[in-house]
Amino acid sequence: MRKALRRSAFITMRKLIRRDSRHKIDWRRLTFIGATLALSVIVFLMLVQSHQLNKQYLSPLESVSSNQSLSNTRQSNEFLEEAWHQQVHLSQTPSIVSPNVSNGLVQSAPVESERVEPDRSNISVYGGKEDKKFAHTTAIITPSPPHGLIPSRLQKYIQSMPPSEALVYAKKEIEHAPQVVEDSDLYSPLFRNISVFKRSYELMETILKVYIYPDGSRPIFHKPFLKGIYASEGWFMKLMRENKQFVAKDPKKAHLFYLPYSARQLEMALYVPGSRSLKPLSIFLRNYVNKIAAKYPFWNISHGSDHFLVACHDWGPYTVTEHAELAKNTIKALCNADTSERIFIAGRDVSLPETTIRAPRRPLRHVGGNKVSHRPILAFFAGSMHGRVRPTLLKHWGGEKDKDMKVYQRLPQLVSKSMTYIQHMKSSKYCLCPMGYEVNSPRIVEAIYYECVPVIIADNFVLPFSEVLDWNAFSVVVAEKDIPWLKEILLSIPMSKYLTMQTNVKMVQKHFLWNPKPIRYDLFHMILHSIWFSRLHNIQIPRI
Repeated sequence: MRKALRRSAFITMRKLIRRDSRHKIDWRRLTFIGATLALSVIVFLMLVQSHQLNKQYLSPLESVSSNQSLSNTRQSNEFLEEAWHQQVHLSQTPSIVSPNVSNGLVQSAPVESERVEPDRSNISVYGGKEDKKFAHTTAIITPSPPHGLIPSRLQKYIQSMPPSEALVYAKKEIEHAPQVVEDSDLYSPLFRNISVFKRSYELMETILKVYIYPDGSRPIFHKPFLKGIYASEGWFMKLMRENKQFVAKDPKKAHLFYLPYSARQLEMALYVPGSRSLKPLSIFLRNYVNKIAAKYPFWNISHGSDHFLVACHDWGPYTVTEHAELAKNTIKALCNADTSERIFIAGRDVSLPETTIRAPRRPLRHVGGNKVSHRPILAFFAGSMHGRVRPTLLKHWGGEKDKDMKVYQRLPQLVSKSMTYIQHMKSSKYCLCPMGYEVNSPRIVEAIYYECVPVIIADNFVLPFSEVLDWNAFSVVVAEKDIPWLKEILLSIPMSKYLTMQTNVKMVQKHFLWNPKPIRYDLFHMILHSIWFSRLHNIQIPRI
């Protein structure tokens, strides 16, 4: 290639000399030809360098694939980790980032990675106190590759792993997640550990496959209920069934197995009004699990630990009580995430956001709110007085006891004529979210939709996505016993902190939206990530 270029240049110059000895020199044409030759040389050098770089980090993959068995977990994991770190080193020079620099402007300087690589030995997957300290120290940016930029051969190698090996590999990668300080798609103040979440999410996109059992008769199975306060289970079912990225047609390649039933449809089909007995519902679900365990081998292999269900109805937890493995081992994504009843298992089960969908064809209708200067109401609540918390709230703050605290049993007709329920939420600084019969409340997500800081009053409630989101950044949690001092608690929050929380509510909104066609980091993906994250958290890495 080089000889050909030199020969071409020589012939061209010789012709020019012969021609120009007889004619006047055309400097424009000469300049154009010279520029063309220079550009050709530059392109050639770039191709040679790119070929050498690809050969440098892809050749180990070829040798490993030809000389080692994929079943050798330890060696394959070591190779993948080495290949990944080679790619990061080649793709970007690390930078020092000051923790006091704003999100918009980041000043950086190149450094040697060996000199500033932080010690991650004290970072937990879930993000604890050590993570907070670490996040506020000087660190380097060594980002994971953006979605779609993982080397194709490395990606194919990961996807070719047996499901159990792929999960072990993913868990190790998350435990050693590259430190992320800024990300264009994520707002770091919202997260307990943005580095862990980002790496886990990327691996989910690369690896995760879900098998949906085809068994089960409609409407209890496979028919999503898309309207009302229990619509989360239906929307997840609908979008999961339509998904092409995560759904596996071959169950042998699946990392998770979805039991596609609707607790709302189960209640409507089987509950006898006035009976106050949920046993027929739990027996029906028990028989279904026994049926798939007899028909397929996958339940018995894991005893249900790689299976999951999604149920938003208040009765969701109680429908699993007749099957021991279903209650103990299966990942349950539940709106009614109450740890006091000992059905929801923190660390294994997933708290599912309860969302009110009024118009299924327009699930994002009314999303948005007024700016802070147009929020004259300090705190607002209107709703039925069931459960143990709401009557206490009404007793201390109901009616016209305090002009700053708008608390109603139901929104009075005279009041609603001048300002609707949604307008009240959009005009309030804080939206009160007390539990009803159960700990969950759709008002939490409604407050986020209308950019009102949620005030959560529900002891023993595991907040949605709390394994990755820092709810202290965009909400206020008040103990039930502190309701008498509620106004004092809210007024004690400095305006600067409120403004930060209200900004964070706007930023976290994208993670709680049902999009008819899911987009990255939206509610569908966040629920799926919580299930994936739970599965990884509970697998055991073999010690060799």
